[in-house]
Amino acid sequence: MLFTHQHEQLRQAVIRFIDAEINPQVDEWEAAGCFPAHELFKKLGAQGFLGIHKPAAFGGQELDYTYELVMAEALGHADCMGVPLAIGCQTDMATPALAQFGSDELRREFLAPSVAGDYVAAIGVSEPGAGSDVASIKTTARRDGGDYVINGSKMWITNATQADWVCLLCNTGDGPSHRNKTLLCVPLDLPGVARGARLDKLGMRSSDTAPLFFDEVRVPQRFRIGEEGRGFEYQMRQFQEERLWAGAASLLLMERSIRQCAAYAGQRQAFGAPLLDNQYLHFKLAELQTEVEALRALVYRAAELYVGGQDVTTLASMAKLQVGRLQRRVADSCLQFYGGVGFMNETPISRFYRDGRLCSIGGGADEIMLKIISKNLGLYPRRG
Repeated sequence: MLFTHQHEQLRQAVIRFIDAEINPQVDEWEAAGCFPAHELFKKLGAQGFLGIHKPAAFGGQELDYTYELVMAEALGHADCMGVPLAIGCQTDMATPALAQFGSDELRREFLAPSVAGDYVAAIGVSEPGAGSDVASIKTTARRDGGDYVINGSKMWITNATQADWVCLLCNTGDGPSHRNKTLLCVPLDLPGVARGARLDKLGMRSSDTAPLFFDEVRVPQRFRIGEEGRGFEYQMRQFQEERLWAGAASLLLMERSIRQCAAYAGQRQAFGAPLLDNQYLHFKLAELQTEVEALRALVYRAAELYVGGQDVTTLASMAKLQVGRLQRRVADSCLQFYGGVGFMNETPISRFYRDGRLCSIGGGADEIMLKIISKNLGLYPRRG
């Protein structure tokens, strides 16, 4: 992928923003288990960072997805993964289907304020009994006059305690599970909506996560994204951007972790010499950096094809699979080389070790990525 001067300007602008508005507060936000999303998102919106590839008619910059990829990669400059996750939820998880399939009226009501940073968005797919198995969700939305009436619950929802609205996947019929679902824009201040307590998580501590409950919640049918019954299809398309974003968002963080580990091992003395002098250690770090660069190439190739209008489900799933596993290898290897110091929360690698573990679970577990890849490559065993 060939980046232009405009791409590099965007990259540096995001990094400067992170240095000024995110990294100085990260430790405080991690301790609090939350960050001020409305305050931060308003600043992001003022810089145009929340609408890079969204339509200009609704406040976006209408650039191609390679610019969004640059934004995602630059977010790896942050000193945690929780805040970038919340930003990615706004830009690449909760709003792509709305931007592509929503009516103009719906986009004015929900997309424009999300691009401006006036609204915080959430994506409501996972449920207590349906995480990666999207087809098995139980939340329903029945027609009643000109409304949908929603009942059910969603679990592990990023931004849930602060979000203004959720892009909600519901069952709107009794037909086949892949053709009975609909995406709805649901304001979270409506009667019948309840937010659960913020969840106490292993990592991603600065990202607020909570369940959402819906009891006879009424929304007008004009809040539907696209056509009724095509929600599963729209969500699968939305997952392409989410998984490309995931592939890019920790590249810089992995590289920084490797460099910091090398610097520490270069000054840590063991058996009369710097630890880094051990061939196994510097070979291992070189191997990890090589894998990071290979992942970058995969993500860039998928993004180029996506911009060209191709379906990149297979490549995006490969990137999602690889980034989840590679984060674990980088974090585990580097923590091991730090020794006891790495086990201390004051050392950045311990936060990365905790934060990065989510990537192999959220947005589709590794096993789901493998199932998608094998099916699309014709490797999936067929019954009968």
